[in-house]
Amino acid sequence: MKNTTTSKHHYFYAVGLSYKKADAATRGKFSMDSTAKTHLLEQAQNEGIESLVVTSTCNRTEIYGFAEHPFQLIKLICENSQGSVEEFQRVGFVYKNQEAINHIFRVGTGLDSQILGDFEIISQIKTSFIHSKALGLVNAFMERLVNAVIQASKKIKTDTEISSGATSVAFAAVQYILKNVEDISNKNILLFGTGKIGRNTCENLVKHTKNDHITLINRTKDKAERLAGKLNLIVKDYSELHLELQKADVLVVATGAQNPTVDKAILNLKKPLLILDLSIPKNVNENVEDLEGVTLIHMDYLSELTDETLENRKKHIPEAEAIIETIKEEFLVWTKGRKFAPTINALKAKLNDIKTAELNFQSKKIAGFNEEQAEIISARIIQKITTQFANHLKDENTMVDESIEWIEKVFKIEAMAK
Repeated sequence: MKNTTTSKHHYFYAVGLSYKKADAATRGKFSMDSTAKTHLLEQAQNEGIESLVVTSTCNRTEIYGFAEHPFQLIKLICENSQGSVEEFQRVGFVYKNQEAINHIFRVGTGLDSQILGDFEIISQIKTSFIHSKALGLVNAFMERLVNAVIQASKKIKTDTEISSGATSVAFAAVQYILKNVEDISNKNILLFGTGKIGRNTCENLVKHTKNDHITLINRTKDKAERLAGKLNLIVKDYSELHLELQKADVLVVATGAQNPTVDKAILNLKKPLLILDLSIPKNVNENVEDLEGVTLIHMDYLSELTDETLENRKKHIPEAEAIIETIKEEFLVWTKGRKFAPTINALKAKLNDIKTAELNFQSKKIAGFNEEQAEIISARIIQKITTQFANHLKDENTMVDESIEWIEKVFKIEAMAK
């Protein structure tokens, strides 16, 4: 798309990486916590970037923003994470203007999620948007775009069944446990980490396994106690992790640590242990597989599992895409109008200047010149001319940038803003 710029040299980009090309280890290098995201936004401000939103989840790290060149945004990601430019070039993506708009709509509506129909990402986009807005890094285009994506997400969730059934890795983890662990209701389940994925996993475990042997451990014990209180579960101190690991038949790790918290050195096992690592970066060292009886499953594998629910959701993709197209078209119409409005206003001002000069000249030259009538007629002509130009710029087949440049060149005008 050649129409989505805020100036002649700034374009809208979506840059980043996701589960589609980057494995869990690479995504872990590029992941950013809230402090890193704040630093990134502050750096963007210092570097003169007008508008920018950054998201970093277990499945993707992405920036949506304006720049002269996408490397300005890639640089921000690499300088505020552990990832390198070379790694980004290998697994990252760059979308510009129309492609970037298409991408954020698909991400925000769950069509680009690792598990189709997972709507958790839209709340993360909202949070990131609020963060950017608080720092003055949201322009009118970005605000309108994010609101349009939120609107599409709500409508798809309400009007289609694309989010029915399993909606997250947390649910997929429980499905895996149910299918692969016999007599699960009598097994000892240990959940380490009670963040969002941990909470969702825990709730699904309670609901689907009918198990009352679930133990929670979290570095911050009061968080685990709050969750346990709701679900009537057991809480142990973080210091007791190595003891609880010996008792466990199933271990679910969902911490937010930047380095592995579980490795073979702390496993003194007396029986087989199934470990599900739902963390990004990985929180379970792969050396645990050196131990006999240990099975390690990472979230990337869980996300590849397909079941009837996921297959059924695919049937609703066309319906969801139709909703996106309708709302996106409304946004693009607004964008196009916003883009050429300054040029039309500048053209009208130029024509009014010509009119005023000509009426002054003719009033002095022609005896009995009726200036009032001439004013009415010329004003109507100017309105018809500017309307004709506006209709041309609204036409979907018009190359807006080229037409604006031509109008400005012919009439020797320069709009105040694009």
